[in-house]
Parts: sequence; structure tokens; C-alpha cells
Amino acid sequence: EAEGLFDNVYKKPIPKYPDRIGVVTSPTGAAIRDILNVLKRRFPYADVYLYPALVQGEGAKDSIVKGLKFFDGKVDTVITGRGGGSIEDLWGFNDENVARAIYNSEIPVISAVGHEPDVTISDFVADVRAATPSNAAEIAVPDTVALRRSIKDSEARLYSLILSKLNFKREALKNISQKNVMKSPQSFFAERRLNLDFLAEKLAGSTNRSILKSKERFAKSVASLDAMSPLKVLSRGYSIATAENGKVIKRVSDAVSGEKVILRVEDGNINCTVD
Repeated sequence: EAEGLFDNVYKKPIPKYPDRIGVVTSPTGAAIRDILNVLKRRFPYADVYLYPALVQGEGAKDSIVKGLKFFDGKVDTVITGRGGGSIEDLWGFNDENVARAIYNSEIPVISAVGHEPDVTISDFVADVRAATPSNAAEIAVPDTVALRRSIKDSEARLYSLILSKLNFKREALKNISQKNVMKSPQSFFAERRLNLDFLAEKLAGSTNRSILKSKERFAKSVASLDAMSPLKVLSRGYSIATAENGKVIKRVSDAVSGEKVILRVEDGNINCTVD
């Protein structure tokens, strides 16, 4: 336990649909008969291979280890165990070498030693502990009857789903076929063309009105600007006096006697001299 041989983190999952199953047990005991009966009834498609091992007495531990190593890398799942017996009969499955062989196996190992109350070190190290050899066989393979039932149920659900999908698509197709565009494509496009012409006329009218309003606003702005123009003031009899340097003469003090002055009126300039 301190080395981690019992830790769940190292437990390998049992293959769900194994092709090959290895069994390490006695060829004459009740365990192999129970295992074969269950495997044949539940999942007859898997090939079962037996390594005839000693499961009690002198040499049992070495025989079990050899069987585990023999199957390593050759099958999908290994079942090792035996039927019930005294603690002395089961002692081979408490051996350290057997425990390490189970731990080092690349193949998932199911331990099935004795009956429900019997517990050995192999049970702790194995990837799965089975209560009995028959239970080990049940763990190793799925139930064909249940599989067939599940497939039938899936088939029925799939058929119902496909039928529902087809009905939905058929109804959708029917609705599409009843639309005007499908019944009379020419009428549909003619109607859309009239609508387009109406929108074009509406857009043109709106554009013309917008342009007219803009012209009116522009004319008002021009009139306002023209009214504020200095040239407009000159047409009403006013004039602008400027010195030779272009400075506007606003006051009497801005004019110097003898200086040349330009007097601008509506239709031109008058050159003057300040007296």
C-alpha cells in the first residue's frame, strides 16, 4: 500500500467489447466452468483462452505469475482467481510476486478469488475486484441481450427522428410550392418591378423637392449676403474714401492736407486731393 500498488489512479479500465479474454485458473475447478458459462451466455463473440495454473498449494504463486506474464500484451482482459476455500487454499493470491505481476500487467486484470467475503491482496492490486468468478465474467463482457435491446431502441428512435425530419421538410416544401413566386414567377417579378418603379418615382420626387428647397435657401442666403455687401451700399449714393496706402479714411483726423485720396463710388474711383 505504501508503494501505491493499491491506488485507484493506477487502475486500468476494462475494455467494453473485448475480442480476446485470458483466464488464469485451474482447468478442473468450478471457477473455469462458471466463467465459461457466463461468457458464452452474455457475449459469445469473444475468444477465451485458458492458462492452466495451480491455484493452491506449493507452486501456485509461481504458476499464477507465469500465467499473468503469458497473457500480457496478447489479450484484451485477464481474469485470474479460483473458487472458494480456506484461507490456506487462497494464500497464493496473497503472494507479493503475484501482486506485483498484476500491478505490472499492461492488460487490465480482474481478480476473482473465492466468494464475496474472501479478500486477498490480489483483489486490492487488480484493476477490478469481482465477488466471484461468475461476477468476473459479467464484468469482463457486456450483455448481448441488453445490447440488442439498446440497438433496437436506438433504431426506433433514429427511425422516428428521420421520419419527423422528413415530414417537417415535406411540409416546408409544400409551403414553398404554394407561394406566388413558385406558382407564377412572372407575376411575382412583375409585381416587384412595379413596386420598384413606384419607389424610384418616389425617390425622384423626394430628391427634386429637396433640391428645390436647397435652391430656395441658397437664394435667400445670396440675397441676405448681397444686402450686406459694401457695393450695394455704394449704389444708394454712398462712397468710400481711402488713402494711397489703401487705409479707409473714417474720420477727419485720418486725412492729411495735400494727401492724395481715392474716392470709390458705384461706377468707379475718383482721385482727389485733401485741401
